[in-house]
Order: sequence, then C-alpha cells, then structure tokens
Amino acid sequence: MAAPLKALDGTVDRTADLLALMTDLAARARAAARVLALAPAEQKNRALEAMERAIRKNAAAILAANAEDVAEARASGDATGAFIDRLTLTPARIEAMAEGIAIVRGIADPVGVVTESWQRPNGMTIERVRVPLGVVGVIFESRPNVAADAGVLCLKSGNAVILRGGSDSFRSCRAIHECLVQGLREAGLPEAAITLVPTRDRAAVGMMLAGLNGAVDVIVPRGGKSLVARVEAEARVPVFAHLEGVNHVYVDASADLDMAKSIVLNAKMRRTGVCGAAETLLVDRAGAAKSLKPLVQMLIDAGCEVRGDETVQGTDARVKAASEDDWDTEYLDAIIAAKVVDGVDGAIAHIQTHGSHHTDAIVSKDEAAAKKFLSEVDSAIVLHNASTQFADGGEFGFGAEIGIATGRFHARGPVGAEQLTSFKYRVHGTGQTRP
Repeated sequence: MAAPLKALDGTVDRTADLLALMTDLAARARAAARVLALAPAEQKNRALEAMERAIRKNAAAILAANAEDVAEARASGDATGAFIDRLTLTPARIEAMAEGIAIVRGIADPVGVVTESWQRPNGMTIERVRVPLGVVGVIFESRPNVAADAGVLCLKSGNAVILRGGSDSFRSCRAIHECLVQGLREAGLPEAAITLVPTRDRAAVGMMLAGLNGAVDVIVPRGGKSLVARVEAEARVPVFAHLEGVNHVYVDASADLDMAKSIVLNAKMRRTGVCGAAETLLVDRAGAAKSLKPLVQMLIDAGCEVRGDETVQGTDARVKAASEDDWDTEYLDAIIAAKVVDGVDGAIAHIQTHGSHHTDAIVSKDEAAAKKFLSEVDSAIVLHNASTQFADGGEFGFGAEIGIATGRFHARGPVGAEQLTSFKYRVHGTGQTRP
C-alpha cells in the first residue's frame, strides 16, 4: 500500500494512492505539453514576466519557507556546510532567480526555428525545424532554485515539466512553484505545464523513472552521485546525464602567476558546493619552482585543505598526503587535490583518467599549449585563462540552466531552452511521387 501522501497544503491524505496520483499528474502534464507546443512566444513571455514579478513580490514568503527547510536540515545533524550552502536562499539569490527569468524571457524562442533548409533535385524543399521534447521530468536535490530554472526553461522551450525536488527543499520548492503557477494562470496557460510532485515519498522518483505510462519523454537528474547512479540504472526513458564535477585547473609553465592565483582561488573557493568548483589542481613540472608553493600556500591560507603528491607535500608541512581516491573525488567542500604533471600532455592524460567530462581549465600564455588542451580534453566545458566556476547556464547567457549535461548525445554542457528542443523535418512538394 502506498505511503500516506503529503499534499501541497501540508495535510496528509491517507486515502490517495500514490501511483494513481502520479499517473493523473503525468496525464495532465502531457495534455499541457500539447498546449505549450503551440503557444505563441508572446503568451509564454507574458507568463515569464508574471513569474518574475511573483518571485520578487513573494520573496519574504520564499525566504520563510527556506528557513524552515534549512532549520530542519541543520537539526538532522547530517548536513555538511556545502549542503547547507546549496540549500540556503538569500535575498540576493532570490533576486538572481528573478533576473534569470527576465533573461530567459528575453532570449529568442527556439520553437519553430528552421535550422536548415534545402531543395532536392525533384523540386521538394526540406526544412529542419525545432520542436519541444514534450514532458521533461526533473529530479533534483537540495537546490530549490532549480525549481525556477527548470520551470521557466521548459516553458520557454514549449515543454511541460514535472519537478520532483528533494525532501530537504520541499517547503522552498513549494513556495517557488506557487509563483510559477501564478504566472501560468495570468497568461492563460495550463497550470499543469509546471507540476511539482506534492509528496516527499521516494517511490514517486521510481515512478517517474519508469515513464508514467509513456507520459515522460526525458529525465534530467540534478544531484549527487547516488541520485545520478539510480537514475541511470532505473530510467526507462532517455536521460540528460549530469554527472559529478571532478574539475581540474592546470597551471602551465608559461602561466602568469598572479592570474593563476586569482583563477585557482576563485575556481576552488568562490562557492565550494557548486558543480563547477575545481577539485584538482595540476601544476606543470617545468614551472613548479615558480608557481607551486605560492598556489598551495594561498589555498591553505584561504581555508582550503590541500591533499598532494610528494612534490606538493614538500612545499608546505600543512599539505596532507593524497590517496588514489582523491584524484577521483568531487569534494564539494574546501578541499583540493594537487599534483605536479609533465606539461600539457601530462595534464591531459591525468584528466582523461580521472576527470568526469564536466569542466576543465588551463592557465597559460602559450597559445599552442592552450589550443592542444582545448582540443584534446574531452569535457563538456573547457576554458583558457578563466575560472571553472563559469560552468553555469546564466554565465553562458542562457538565463538559467536545467543542468550541465556531461554525456555526448543531444545536449552537452549547460542545458538551456534551445537544448530542450528536438527537431522534425517539414517537406514541401508540388505533387512529387517516388519512382
């Protein structure tokens, strides 16, 4: 028998069957997706404008709900500092949420765009045109702002979305979702276009992964390794994989030391709990005498634990010995692994062995080395002389992101509105038949 269902108003409905509720919820989302696929850009933008206003108007209510979530997480005794940081909303973060909606509203509508057109020798014209995916299921943990990001991006791209936030952010997501629904209502769009699963019951996740009778077209997981592993193991629908960010910064022998220090410090310590945070520092052996000790001391003095190989340990007594596991770890904390490598080839070899295909950076004045790194490192995002913390849809001009796709199919890197579309072919003839 299904567990009692906690509804949106916080009450417990002891008679509701979870499977029946989820199936009905998905059917409504599927019907909404058909409406959104044909909705004009102007109507979708009206909804987005109303959502932006609602987020700002209800900031105090969102913060109050978030405070309850944070208090509950702290009381559990299991939450790390990085987890609390991801969970916590502030006035600045709510304002950034609203600004992200404004940017999404301002980008070109991807639906209906003809990306290619050509004419065949028989006179037929063929067009490739962007179309929505349908119903997107987003399963995420801790970060409540994902509810807004995913909701508005799916709306802009003509998709309905089913949001299943983590139990830890249940109240925050509910408050944000109410603002999104208000925007849909004001624009005359179906409220089921952005649906929040109204229960903390983990069984709902399994039902989404099974596809809910074909209603869900794609799943996007946004969370830790255990969530992504479950999604990839159980999903019966396509998945935009958002794997862990074992990200590297490689400091080449030619690097400007001041630039390297600035980039490394920002990449690691700006926000340690985000997926774009650097987790491993690689330093060119040819430049180690100049740069290694200053980089290590800077990190430690900033409150970052450094775990290094023998050469790195020799620079400062405070460096701890790195284990083999450290090269494969996403800390999401003020910890970094550090290693000396033999030039750009050594850096690429290390990243190929230990990286997660997320985000990697080179700091170098040598254009040839930078070109080699950018060409050969097989990650969704590669940067030259810039911090890995730019791995973010907002920083790419997308307004928001639904995640960083680290796979190789359909979408890669920040998944914005355009990446949430597929395509179909439109063929125009004048009576042609095939001989």
